[in-house]
Amino acid sequence: MRIHDAREEFLLQLEANGRSEHTRLQYRRHVGALISWLAPEEDVATIAPTSLARFLASPAARETKKGRERKPGSVNALRGSLKGFGAFLHEAGHLPSNPGRLIRRARCGTLPPRHLTADEQAALLRTLRREDGAHGRDYMLVHLLLATGLRIGSALGLRVEDLDLVRGEALVRTAKGDRPTTVVLSREIAEHLGSYVGDRTHGPVFLGQDGNPITGRHARRRVRYWCERAGIRTRGTPHVLRHSFGMNVYRRTHDLLTTQAALGHASVLSTTVYARADRERLRVVLEA
Repeated sequence: MRIHDAREEFLLQLEANGRSEHTRLQYRRHVGALISWLAPEEDVATIAPTSLARFLASPAARETKKGRERKPGSVNALRGSLKGFGAFLHEAGHLPSNPGRLIRRARCGTLPPRHLTADEQAALLRTLRREDGAHGRDYMLVHLLLATGLRIGSALGLRVEDLDLVRGEALVRTAKGDRPTTVVLSREIAEHLGSYVGDRTHGPVFLGQDGNPITGRHARRRVRYWCERAGIRTRGTPHVLRHSFGMNVYRRTHDLLTTQAALGHASVLSTTVYARADRERLRVVLEA
């Protein structure tokens, strides 16, 4: 079997297993890098631990297209993808053993999460309200991301019938790990959602001009566009807005468990990055 065909089988299995579009795209890119380094016509039978090791040690894995060194976290993500691909090749019966069995993640420090300051968040919302309008779709989406910390896939998966604006709750059916959950809506965001959906009683909350739900790719482009319009230097992404929410909650509470619950993290270890990033709290303690 060609390695290109094996990748398509792998991606199909990931979709069948409920992995998110974002995760599948990452696996596609990472395995695609291996395919480009080998050859699309290469037979999977030729893939061995040594061939994966040579790829991971090569500039193709360690450098960007511009020749810059990749961040340690990015290379670790690549290692994880190839390890998963190798396991699939073995478990699907394409190889007698797992060629990724020797891959290990490198130990490296975790970078602080990129987030917007309070002033940047206010400037972003002001720009959206002024240029997109109080009932604008983009304004609603960005406001929701900043107010709830939802992942973009979860936000775009919201349906009008899943909103309980009286109680201030929203049922999130499309969540990471395929774990439906309920998020709390502040009074402000509940009122904004109410005015945005208007008389609609069913269907996706966020629709495009053609009446179909907007895609994650389009939503990411819009977030980047509005951050640029607001004069924000940080590269604007939906996940930066999620991190901004996480920092807001942690700075108000200084409680990791509360922040974990607000973000829906499965493990509190994922939440500790907000404590490490809170330099203002450290400054207050040191100057006390």
